[in-house]
Amino acid sequence: MESYGEGWILMSLVMWVQLAFIGASVAALLVLFTWWRKKQFTFHRLVLLTIFFTFDLILFGAFTRLTDSGLGCPDWPGCYGVSNPMMAMHHIAAAQTAMPTGPVTLSKAWIEMLHRYFAMAVGFLCISIFLWAWVKRNQINLKIRMLAIFILGLICLQGAFGAWTVTLKLQPIIVTTHLMLAIGFLASLTYLSGLTAPRDDSLFKQQRVSAHGVSPWLWFGLIALCAQIFLGAWVSTNYAVLACDDFPLCHGEIIPPMDFQSGFSLWRELGKATDGQFLTIEALRAIHWTHRLGALIVLCILFFVSYKTLKNAITTSNPTLRRWSFALFAFCLIQLVTGMSNIILDWPIGAALLHTGGAAAMVIILIKLLMLQRKGFV
Repeated sequence: MESYGEGWILMSLVMWVQLAFIGASVAALLVLFTWWRKKQFTFHRLVLLTIFFTFDLILFGAFTRLTDSGLGCPDWPGCYGVSNPMMAMHHIAAAQTAMPTGPVTLSKAWIEMLHRYFAMAVGFLCISIFLWAWVKRNQINLKIRMLAIFILGLICLQGAFGAWTVTLKLQPIIVTTHLMLAIGFLASLTYLSGLTAPRDDSLFKQQRVSAHGVSPWLWFGLIALCAQIFLGAWVSTNYAVLACDDFPLCHGEIIPPMDFQSGFSLWRELGKATDGQFLTIEALRAIHWTHRLGALIVLCILFFVSYKTLKNAITTSNPTLRRWSFALFAFCLIQLVTGMSNIILDWPIGAALLHTGGAAAMVIILIKLLMLQRKGFV
C-alpha cells in the first residue's frame, strides 16, 4: 500500500513537471517571438504581450465551452493523471466507446488540454511580470510593484476556479465566476499597461482636459458592461442561448412565461434546479430574456458614452480620444449584430466567439478611455 502511494506521488510529480515545462515553453516562445520582431523587450512590452495572450485565452475558453469540451479531460490539471491526451488514449477511447456523444472524446480532450497549456503560459507571463517588477524595484515604482502582486494573486485564484470548473462538473456559478475573473484580470493588465507606457507630457495634458466631464459616464458604462457580461456568461453556462428562438420577441411574446427563481438560483448543478429537478424551459427563458433586456439597456448607455467622448474629442481635436471613441461605437455595433445572429442563425460558433471577444474588447476600451483623464496615462 505504501509503495502504491509513493508511485502515485511520483506520477503526479512527473505530470506537474511536464505541465510546467509545457506552459513555460509556450510563454518563452511568445517572449522570443516578440523580441525577434521588435529587437528589444521592455517591461511594457511584456505587459502588452500578456494582455494579447489573455484576450486570446478568453476566446479559446469560449471555444472550449461552445464545443462542450470543458470535461474533455475529467480530472485536473492533467488528463487521466498524465500531461497530454496522447498518453491517455486508452482511457479516452474507453470513455468514448461507453458514450460516443459524451463529454470525453479525443478532440475534446485536446481542446481542453490546449486551453490549460495556454492558461499556464499566461501564468508564467504573470510570474515574469512580478519578478521583473521586484528585481528592477529601483526603476519601477511601488504602485506598479503592488499591482504586479495583485495580478499574480488574481491569476492564482483564476487557476483555482479553473480546477473547480472541472471538479464541480461545470457548475454554472463556478464557470461564470471563472469568466468574470478573466475579465477582471484583463482589466488589471490594461491598467498596468497604462502605468508602464511611455508618455508625452504635452500630449497628455491635452488628453486629460479632453476626457474631463465624461469620467462618471465611463465608470457607469464599465459597471453596466460587467453586469451584462455576467448575464451573458450565465446564459452561456446554462446553455440558454436558444431558449428564445425568435427575435425580437421571445417565443412569440414580448414577456413570455418565465421562472426567475429557478433560473437565477446561483448554487446548483448544471441543468438542474436547487431541488435536483431539471431546469424547465421557463427558467431558461428567464435567463435569456434578462440578458436580452440588459443588452438593450447597456448598449444604449455605451452608445451614449461613445457619443460623449467623441464630442469631447472633436471639440478639443484630440485624435487619441477620437480613435478610442470610434472603437467603442464600433464594438457596440458588433455586439448588437453578433447577439442577434446567435439567435437568428442558431448560435454559430463564429458569431458566439465574436460576441465574447467583443465584450472583452469593450472592457479594454473603457479602461483606456478612463486612463486618458488620469495623471500618468496616455
